[in-house]
Amino acid sequence: MTISVLNQLLRGRYSCRAFRPDPVPKTEIEQLLISAGRAPSWCNAQPWKVVVATGDETDRFRRALQQEATNRPPAPDMPFPTSYSGVYQDRRRACGWALYEAVGVKKGDREASQRQMMENFALFGAPHCAILSSPVELGSYGAMDCGGFVTAFSLAAQSLGLACIPQAAVASYGPFLHRYFDISDDRLILCAISFGYPDTDHPANGFRTDRVPLGQFVDWRG
Repeated sequence: MTISVLNQLLRGRYSCRAFRPDPVPKTEIEQLLISAGRAPSWCNAQPWKVVVATGDETDRFRRALQQEATNRPPAPDMPFPTSYSGVYQDRRRACGWALYEAVGVKKGDREASQRQMMENFALFGAPHCAILSSPVELGSYGAMDCGGFVTAFSLAAQSLGLACIPQAAVASYGPFLHRYFDISDDRLILCAISFGYPDTDHPANGFRTDRVPLGQFVDWRG
């Protein structure tokens, strides 16, 4: 594969926030997972484990998750960022307002922004959802390795004509996910990845985030 093919996948990938209900064939999901499993990991530990919900199970999970998010406070296995400051806050806000503008949420409309936020717990209508976890004992290194898995998963989905969105919001209900999917307490739930065929006509999929130039993140030495 040439670098131009890889760059085409990277530029085409985006966080999909509206999916068609059509299920993805199991053979394609298996290929997606096999490809993601080729991600590099520290000492080849391959710490990732994935629970994949499909069919009616996705809908049962979606309903249970929405109820949990409505009635209980978040309790993630891993602490969320303590804050976003400087350029990180600027980029976060730019992404959020681009989404709100795309779906018609006006600044100050807290009710509408809350409705859009709750779409996280409807899995944005995706027919499939993967819950990603890593061993507690591997700590931040296991989490870092799983970040590579998420990237590989995202690019593999793009190559197959699928779309996905990694979701920290879903993982913020750690105790619920442990109970619901019988995930042992010796594993950290890191994120969910909702995936399927994108609804390209939905306004939530009508914007793209930008990327900073090299000069803003590279410090050349020598």
